Amino acid sequence: MGVGSGDRDNPPRRITLVTATGFFGRLFPLPVVGTGMSDSDVHVAALCGSLRAESHTRTALEAVLDAAAGAGATTELLDLREYELPIFDADRDREDAGDAERLAERVRAADTIILGSPMYHGSYASPLKTALDYCGFDEFADTTVGLLAVSGGAFPVTAVEHMRSVCRALNAWVIPHEAAVPNASAALEDGEFIDPALEKRVRTLGRRAVQYARIEPDPDSFESDQNVGAQGK
Repeated sequence: MGVGSGDRDNPPRRITLVTATGFFGRLFPLPVVGTGMSDSDVHVAALCGSLRAESHTRTALEAVLDAAAGAGATTELLDLREYELPIFDADRDREDAGDAERLAERVRAADTIILGSPMYHGSYASPLKTALDYCGFDEFADTTVGLLAVSGGAFPVTAVEHMRSVCRALNAWVIPHEAAVPNASAALEDGEFIDPALEKRVRTLGRRAVQYARIEPDPDSFESDQNVGAQGK
C-alpha cells in the first residue's frame, strides 16, 4: 500500500490504494478517501449521550465541532436533552416514538457523525443507546463516524469499544483516531481544557471528521445483515 506524503498532524488528503496482498487483503479491501467535494460541503453532526446540564461530554464535543468548523465544515450538536426519546420498542413505529424520526432525519443529513458519551458502568450511556436503537442502516451504513468518550476516572476504553461495536454492526466506517477524556473534572475547568495535549487530541477528531467525510468502505460488515434495531426484526 502506498500513501501520499504528510505528517501526523497534517495527514495526506488522498490515500492511493496500490495493492493489498494476502488472505486478509483479499477479504478486506482498504477504504479509499473520496475527493469529489470540498471541505465546505461537509456537514458534521455530534450526538451527545449525556443529559447533564454541565456536561463534560458536551464540552468536549463542542471542541470537536469547533475544530471541524475551522476545517471548513458546517456543524450541528444533537443534544439528546432536546429530544423526547422513549425506550426503544420494536413493536412501535419510529414515527410514533416521540422525536425519534426527527433525530433520525438529522443523523441522515450528516456526512460525518460524532458519537460522544460519558462512561457509565464500563460502557456508554443509555440515552445514546436509545438514540442509536432508533437509527439503522439508512442513517449509518457507509457513513463516517468519530468516537469520543469521557470518564470521571481512568481512560474510558470500554465505552469507546462498545460504541465501535455498534458502528460495525451498522456498517459505518469509524475514524481510526478516537478521543478519550479521562479524569474529566480535572481535565476541564470553566469549559476549557487544562492540558493542551489532550485538547489537541480532541480537536484532531474534528479535523479528521472533515478529512474522512467521504470515505468509501468495502465490504459490508459480517454483522450488517443481523441488525435488529430500527429495522423492527
